[in-house]
Amino acid sequence: MNPRLGALHPYPFEKLRQLLSQADAPPANLAPINLSIGEPKHATSPLIVRAMQDAMAGLSVYPPTRGDAPLRNTIADWLARRYGIARPDPETQILPALGSREALFAFAQTVINPDAGSLVVSPNPFYQIYEGAALLAGAQPWFINSQPELNFGYDWASVPGEVWNKTRLVFVCSPGNPAGNVMSLDEWRTLFELSDQYGFVIASDECYSEIYFDEFNKPLGGMQAAALLGRTTYSNLMCFSSLSKRSNVPGMRSGFVAGDASLIKQFLLYRTYQGGAISPVVSQASIAAWNDEAHVVENRRIYREKFEAVVPLLSPVLDVRWPDASFYLWAGTPYSDVDFARGLYSKAAVTVLPGSFLARPAHGVNPGANRIRIALVAPKEQCIEAAQRIVNFVSQH
Repeated sequence: MNPRLGALHPYPFEKLRQLLSQADAPPANLAPINLSIGEPKHATSPLIVRAMQDAMAGLSVYPPTRGDAPLRNTIADWLARRYGIARPDPETQILPALGSREALFAFAQTVINPDAGSLVVSPNPFYQIYEGAALLAGAQPWFINSQPELNFGYDWASVPGEVWNKTRLVFVCSPGNPAGNVMSLDEWRTLFELSDQYGFVIASDECYSEIYFDEFNKPLGGMQAAALLGRTTYSNLMCFSSLSKRSNVPGMRSGFVAGDASLIKQFLLYRTYQGGAISPVVSQASIAAWNDEAHVVENRRIYREKFEAVVPLLSPVLDVRWPDASFYLWAGTPYSDVDFARGLYSKAAVTVLPGSFLARPAHGVNPGANRIRIALVAPKEQCIEAAQRIVNFVSQH
């Protein structure tokens, strides 16, 4: 067996399952409400469903590794529209992928030399794929803790030079998971300058980029930041996006990678052997999704209404505020996040994710401790009911 598998940590939801299995059963008269998993529950647009149904003839052919040309062109057009940048070259700067998760994991295999004592800098808390990708590629993760006083962002200048000297890959997530914070242009400038100095690659996870609240204030993207700073070749930058959250199609497994053409070339070579090509059926449905914004605007409206209803209920009893974007609340708890989540489940039949499960102890602290992640993915009425139960739980316990 691959000995690196032994270095992997249990996934947060496995830890949550074990935690709740040891908890008292919730009251039988309360219907369970699960707000722990960031799985969109809104309906998929009929436009996307019809496009997939109409493309079933594509099941009879092998999909090209680089993706269908119409899909690559559609993604290039969407990137130009969304971020106000020059249209990326669909031949050299875009690669469709089976969702951002698959691509983020596989990309680490492309850029990391397992014999070089490589480090991968990861945000902390983080999406656990970053850690697993680093470990299975033969590198070690180095965690940079989120700072509440920096809007849960990161002090990149605090990373020691000896760490940067060994760093081959930096994962960033903007809008962030779990805090929903968006990187500013100044943060991007700092990270780009460090990349130029030390030569590491930046993998920008932007799967929440289309879940925001102000239609006139869209989250800044990595390629957009690069273009604004005159980095029009996107040197050492790869951006990862997905339709899962944007279009409520997590089961379709469709996303893309875009950025530095030289990195795309090497990643395509890797994926020629690794696989991961998008079926023509999914490709046609993806084209329909990327070309339509009406369903995405409606999706944001539904999330906005849930935040408008839930935040005023929770803010008097928990340390909670609107995120910049995403569908999560990153709420502070009055005592241990693990005990809080266990008690909330037992007493109120509401499931949330302990923040410490999303982070690692680093530099003397676990930056997820005494926080919970609440995913407002359930229907509005259930989110409101869950919030009211949380209020009652805090008041009583």
